[in-house]
Amino acid sequence: MPPKFDPTEVKHVYLRCVGGEVGATSSLAPKIGPLGLSPKKVGDDIAKATGDWKGLKITVCLTIQNRQAAISVVPSAASLIIKALKEAPRDRKKVKNIKHNGNITFDDVISIARTMRPRSMARELSGTVREILGTAQSVGCTVDGRPPHDIIDDINDGSLEVPSE
Repeated sequence: MPPKFDPTEVKHVYLRCVGGEVGATSSLAPKIGPLGLSPKKVGDDIAKATGDWKGLKITVCLTIQNRQAAISVVPSAASLIIKALKEAPRDRKKVKNIKHNGNITFDDVISIARTMRPRSMARELSGTVREILGTAQSVGCTVDGRPPHDIIDDINDGSLEVPSE
């Protein structure tokens, strides 16, 4: 016989999904079915909560307590950078291999670094800024019209100052 259900227990389930779209209930069911939740209802709630992340892949945290799911978005650095590029939302089924060759400002990078700060492994904000610049290089965009790695070099040799916290 399974153990008794404890209504005060809090469970966290992390999912990768596309913002603003109802995910496949077949992928949700094995994760949240045993917790006593309806995959279809949770899928609709996720689509509603991720409406402003249309077309971007993001991580979602389901906090489940007493058979109620609270949904919070846990954005990655790449999805924050792509959102800062202010590109039009794309249809994943039609447009493939998109190039994110836009330009963001250094202030955008610092605000993204402040958002990611609790999850970063860096000791100081400048380390987190360098992590975000590395992600910007991987995404393929420029920062203030320059390649992100040039700005990383400027931060390392001290010619560009990053505010402390």
